[in-house]
Amino acid sequence: VQLVESGGGLVQPGGSLRLSCAASGFTFSWNRMSWYRQTPGKERELVASISRAGSSTNYADSVKGRFTVSRDNAKNTVFLQMNNLKPEDTAVYYCHTRWYQDYWGQGTQVTVSS
Repeated sequence: VQLVESGGGLVQPGGSLRLSCAASGFTFSWNRMSWYRQTPGKERELVASISRAGSSTNYADSVKGRFTVSRDNAKNTVFLQMNNLKPEDTAVYYCHTRWYQDYWGQGTQVTVSS
């Protein structure tokens, strides 16, 4: 199983970023996919998750209305569209799935700063 995130970077408050996670090594359409984030000294927190077919999503309260998770099962990719970014969204963002065990990507840094 391999999860590879991309799309992070530096953005000003109020800006947008779109993260991508390319998955391989398992049957992507059979798995729920999630995005987590982590800042130094804090536990990794769930940001958003999406069901296998993409028909059901859930979000952390802190990102509701600003972030949108989606997936393309034909391309084995999950996305996180982040709008109206705030400094408190600064973190390393990780893609996650569970296939007999937990799998994580290497993470992508998102920094929101003026």
